[in-house]
Amino acid sequence: MDFALIETLRREPGEGFIRGDLHLDRMEASAAALGFAFDRARVLFEMEKVATGETPLRVRLELARNGDVTVAAAPFDPQPPDTTWWVAIASARLDSRDALLRHKTTRRDTYAAARAEFSGAEADEVILLNEDGAACEGTITNIFARFEPNRPLLTPPVSCGLLPGVLRRTLLERGAAREATLTPGDLAGVSELFCGNSLRGLIPAALI
Repeated sequence: MDFALIETLRREPGEGFIRGDLHLDRMEASAAALGFAFDRARVLFEMEKVATGETPLRVRLELARNGDVTVAAAPFDPQPPDTTWWVAIASARLDSRDALLRHKTTRRDTYAAARAEFSGAEADEVILLNEDGAACEGTITNIFARFEPNRPLLTPPVSCGLLPGVLRRTLLERGAAREATLTPGDLAGVSELFCGNSLRGLIPAALI
């Protein structure tokens, strides 16, 4: 069964597409690695067609193997400033040897299975581990932990088996985060835990 490449990003009135170049860079790199046709100008043209209105938008790009691109937009509702997500650990596991985990695709069966282990009332996000029991990522977010105040956030390395998120890349390049292997025990003992993606930013989290 074939799959498509996807990107989800935010458009803000007066600012444009937040981290848009980085999202397109990631899609272009995945297209090159996986044999997809990619025309950056065409994708940008389709993105600009939905970039209307004076409200924030959630924008989803889907790239087919032949280069066809579909862009859909919907109103984006940010989380209230005092939001904390409750997160759980899934029994579903990721295989760190699966190179496709490094690319954002429509192949999401394992993530869907992990999310289905808990109701929305039980957990806002679900973290997946790999075959060695190391923490990888949430179903829609990367994870970040801080053990000491005023120290960089820690986030699992891509070698654990996870998507290199756009927000994650930004934080690493700024020196606000660094890579480290994390276990569920580590996550239970941190002073601060966050889930984050480019669409929503960093969201404070707590394990259930």
